[in-house]
Amino acid sequence: MRKVLGIAFTMLIAFTLVFTGCQKTDDQTTTTGAATEAAFHIGIVTGSVSQSEDDLRGAEELIKLYGDARTGGMISHITYPDNFMDQMDTTISQILSLADDPKMKAIVVNQAIPGTTEAFRRVREKRPDILLFAGEPHEDPPVIQSAADLAINSDFISRGYTIIWAAKQLGAKTFVHISFPRHMSYETLGLRRLIMEQACKDLGLTFVFETAPDPTTEVGVAGAQQYILEKVPQWVEKYGTDTAFFCTNDAHTEPLLKQLLAYGGMFVEADLPSPLMGYPGALGLDLTAEAGNFPAILAKVEQAINDKGGAGRFGTWAYSYGFTVTAGLGEFAKRVIEGTAVKTDMAALNDSFAMFTPGARWASGNYINALTGEQASNHLLVYMDTYVFGRGYLPTTQQAIDPKYYSIKFTN
Repeated sequence: MRKVLGIAFTMLIAFTLVFTGCQKTDDQTTTTGAATEAAFHIGIVTGSVSQSEDDLRGAEELIKLYGDARTGGMISHITYPDNFMDQMDTTISQILSLADDPKMKAIVVNQAIPGTTEAFRRVREKRPDILLFAGEPHEDPPVIQSAADLAINSDFISRGYTIIWAAKQLGAKTFVHISFPRHMSYETLGLRRLIMEQACKDLGLTFVFETAPDPTTEVGVAGAQQYILEKVPQWVEKYGTDTAFFCTNDAHTEPLLKQLLAYGGMFVEADLPSPLMGYPGALGLDLTAEAGNFPAILAKVEQAINDKGGAGRFGTWAYSYGFTVTAGLGEFAKRVIEGTAVKTDMAALNDSFAMFTPGARWASGNYINALTGEQASNHLLVYMDTYVFGRGYLPTTQQAIDPKYYSIKFTN
């Protein structure tokens, strides 16, 4: 059954709208201190800086806009453990603890790691009035759909094709997919890998799968990153510089970019794309002055890429996906709670995302189960045009995608 996606929408929002959207009402406190306390709280759960920095920065942006619940504001932010696969009970209890707050009216988890569904079920039993939003779920779609009011994924179907299409536009002859068994057991990531492999066959690229350590295991983030640092030079020598590399884990991204810039190779975009995903660390950039200003961040990263001879060989999304999902879902939750939107209002959701991505072009559509043909009203898939440093945007959201890719089935 073809998956109905690619419903293009253009989100051209002037910066004046952004500032208007950020104004506080009388019942909201600001970080500079308002006389009254927030009428309700929104819980935001993200990974740490080491695991998913962009997700966390989105929470910080919401705190800047609406204040910290600890000081009378609206946003209550917590982080789940880095080693979340071994500490699932901790994650569940952390999310559930937010429901102890009588003012809590929504919980947003980004990324919605394993255990989120169970946590949402327990919250629902305890506090059925709380909205439950999941950003980039790690659990299979039917699982998270059973518990969340809304789930958002980067479009793992369409991007399975568009990333390969973009790699070909960059001149790649080989595509190397780097991952590990845990990620390949997820429907979202495992199915995308199968689609990438088929797209490579159709578009004339050689597909290669390479395994790297899982950062949530005993090797940790440091060990996983060291492995990438050591292996990339060997991979580039083996496959050639006309090779595009892709990894499914955020922690692998920085060392991968660092070595590709040093030894050659190409990089279309990250698993969860952003000019902040891996690039600042790989390039040694201080972006303190540009914090929160994505056009300025993009320009600074682009100049550094070009200075290293990487023009036309490295890409991203112009705005951070992880940042936008955290901030956008938080903003959407606020609007639903305040009664200016309902949770099934896709236009309001799009506008909430647009508040943080002025001028960006996205494509979106509802998740449709390839096995049953059932469309999920509470699960949306989204993606953005790819921006290539030194070249500009590729029209990825405008590509016609063969229906056969939507019928590829994942079995675990």
